[in-house]
Amino acid sequence: MRQGSETGAHDAAPTRLLADVGGTHVRFASQGGAAGPLEHVARYACRDFDSLADAIFYHLHREGLPTPRSCAIGIATAITGDHVRMTNHHWSFSTRALQSALGAERLLVINDFTALALALPALGPRSTRKIGGGEAVAGGPMGLVGPGTGLGVSGLLPSEDDGVLVAVAGEGGHATLASYDPEERAVLDLLHRRFGHVSAERAVSGPGLENLYTALAELRGLKMAPGECRDAPAITAAALAGEPFSSEVLRMFCALLGDVAGNVALTLGARGGLYIGGGIVPRLGEWFDASPFRARFESAGRLTAYLRAIPTFVVHEADQAALLGASRALDRGASPH
Repeated sequence: MRQGSETGAHDAAPTRLLADVGGTHVRFASQGGAAGPLEHVARYACRDFDSLADAIFYHLHREGLPTPRSCAIGIATAITGDHVRMTNHHWSFSTRALQSALGAERLLVINDFTALALALPALGPRSTRKIGGGEAVAGGPMGLVGPGTGLGVSGLLPSEDDGVLVAVAGEGGHATLASYDPEERAVLDLLHRRFGHVSAERAVSGPGLENLYTALAELRGLKMAPGECRDAPAITAAALAGEPFSSEVLRMFCALLGDVAGNVALTLGARGGLYIGGGIVPRLGEWFDASPFRARFESAGRLTAYLRAIPTFVVHEADQAALLGASRALDRGASPH
């Protein structure tokens, strides 16, 4: 069932359409200009539409909106040219063809976590929650990770010329995952036999949480009922309710996320802070605070003190932040590829 508008205002025709396209949901908002508020904010299930174009036209019709003059789309995949194909969903399209179909003067397509990264400097204290110690260095690089349907990774780096923060457009969620913990190594070995290459996303994402549950159950010889396969929301709910095995699985998930986040912080020199977006971690609340995440984030041998000084933050309003980041990309004149 399609979900209706979250907010809306119909008194002026917006000039730009913003989209945040994940593997499960697509979110839209309109904006009258760079400094304007987000209007006509709505979320839909991707599975309800055959294509992104169908979702866009449905949204415009449903909200009674005209064709936007400009459009910025943050989407969960690598942007390498005109043809865009999602990693964790079947949608694919030509940027030029979509722009022509919309009749828009400008269409910008960027990675969804590039969009979220662009919004980080504008996040207020109500939009984030600090985990652990450390203090951000003003103007320093920022790192970003986010487990959801996939695992997004990005960051902001200050340019040497003018200090403007430039977003990283990469696919760090597909980097090879490793662990020094014996049981985690055994779990990753099982995933290796199943998938071949074990990327961070194979364990640190919604489907990854399900992979961890199945692999750890197999490793411990736990019998699962025929056809039993807990999905990520069920595993999370059981863990938060105190069910022992699901709690152990979620703790392993958080530990591995700490490893990934620490590696991103080290790679980027993210002394401006490491931020956690995505749809999973913000729902964990205080449970996440007591998880192994921060300890594993800081665990880097000779560089432990370096990471201990870097603060980590959970982003609570990542949906709207990603839309605002897409808008900022339009104003920066970012390349469509």
